[in-house]
Amino acid sequence: MSTTALLFPGQGAQKVGMGVDVADRWPEVRERVYDRAAEVLGYDLLAICREGPAEALVRTDIQQPAILAAGIACWEALKASGAVQADDVAVTFGLSLGEFTALQAAGALELGDALVLVRERGLGMQEASQANPSGLTALRCEAEDAEAVCAAAREQTGGVCTVANLNAPGQVVISGDTASLDAAEAIAKERGIRRPTRLPVAGAFHSPLMQLGAERLARALDGIEIKTPHVPVISNVTAQPTTDPDTIRANLIAQVTSPVLFSECVTTALEFRINRVIESAPGKVLTGLARRNDPDGHLTTLINADTAEAIEALAAAGEPSA
Repeated sequence: MSTTALLFPGQGAQKVGMGVDVADRWPEVRERVYDRAAEVLGYDLLAICREGPAEALVRTDIQQPAILAAGIACWEALKASGAVQADDVAVTFGLSLGEFTALQAAGALELGDALVLVRERGLGMQEASQANPSGLTALRCEAEDAEAVCAAAREQTGGVCTVANLNAPGQVVISGDTASLDAAEAIAKERGIRRPTRLPVAGAFHSPLMQLGAERLARALDGIEIKTPHVPVISNVTAQPTTDPDTIRANLIAQVTSPVLFSECVTTALEFRINRVIESAPGKVLTGLARRNDPDGHLTTLINADTAEAIEALAAAGEPSA
């Protein structure tokens, strides 16, 4: 019985050095992932990941392919090392950009196509951000409280303010134009929500202000083949698993302007009777969120497979008991 879910991070998880030790340890992974990326993108993505500078990895057209490549490199290394077999995996999902990585890992997207799509997605999101000064704010509250704050801010400014990410109980991210976020943060404090935090991102991701990004991604998807994945992939938009290519295509476009229902995605993954989550590179945030969304403790094993050392340790340990 397959008891493992693969989980892939999104934009903001990037760091200089991500995926590099994995590419160095497994030359076949470097060839399969990073040589392919250089061919498709027209530049040496591995060199940027290795040497930086960090400012280059902040550019959305580089950041999004780099995060996807690091995630897939670790997945390929997990298989190459014998740490995990494809048959071990029951379901895949990700956070925002990570959904594309999850689809590639599940066989729905060819790697070159996935890299092109996230590059175009990143460029579209940057274009939308430049057209509308905007951003994201993290709130330590429940979803209904965040919705009420957003509604009050919209009433005050007439602008855009909406929930962008439902990450875990007590952890919500809201999205909007700058004036509306200013208002929302003040309203949140008045209502006893402590330390609303403006996030260091370019714009109001997962809100209607990203429409230009959705349109650019839709154009990029024209002519791209989406195959039936080997295992279900959970959509951020619906929090439902799917293997239907047309549904996947529609959900990817909708995701750019829609809230990420990550908390519900974890709940859905648990319906597959998984007891192990493996988070691929870069970062270690999502396993923590998965734990927070698993109050009954079904997830007995949470693994960060984000370095060559971690992958080799997992391979040496063998398959954990269910």
